[in-house]
Amino acid sequence: MGSLPSSYQLEPELLTAVTHHLPTSRLLGKGSGVLLPLDRINFDKYHLGDFGKVGVRYYHFKRNQNFCPTVNVDKLWALVSEQTRVNAAKSTIGAAPITEVVRSGYYNVLGKGELPEQPVIVKAKVFSRRAEEKMKGVGGASVLVA
Repeated sequence: MGSLPSSYQLEPELLTAVTHHLPTSRLLGKGSGVLLPLDRINFDKYHLGDFGKVGVRYYHFKRNQNFCPTVNVDKLWALVSEQTRVNAAKSTIGAAPITEVVRSGYYNVLGKGELPEQPVIVKAKVFSRRAEEKMKGVGGASVLVA
C-alpha cells in the first residue's frame, strides 16, 4: 500500500466492504438469479419480463433480405389517385386501373378486408392466396413483379 499515492489508497474498512445480502457470483444480465429472491414482488409487479429469454436466435439476421412491407386488400384503392377512381367507376368498357404497389413502398398484398365491385389490376412482389381470390372475384388480376 505504501507505493500508491494516498488519493488511490483505500481505507482498511473499505477493502473489506462486501454487500452481504447479494451473492457475488450472480450480479449481471437478464438471466441472473440475484434479484429473484430479493425483490420478487416488486419485479413481478413493476418490471414484467425483465428476466429470462425471449424469442428465437437468428444467426446473422440480414434486415434487407427480410424487408417485406405489407398492404391489405381494403387499402388498395387508397393507393390510386382520386381521378383514376372516378374514371374507373364511370368506364363501361371494363378497363381496370393498374395499381403498382411497389411504387407505393409495399411488397406484399394480404387478403384482409373487402374490395369494391370494380376490377383492379395489382402489381406486387408477393400475394397471399386470399388476396388473389378476392381480386379475381371482382374481375381483377394479380401480376407478379420481380
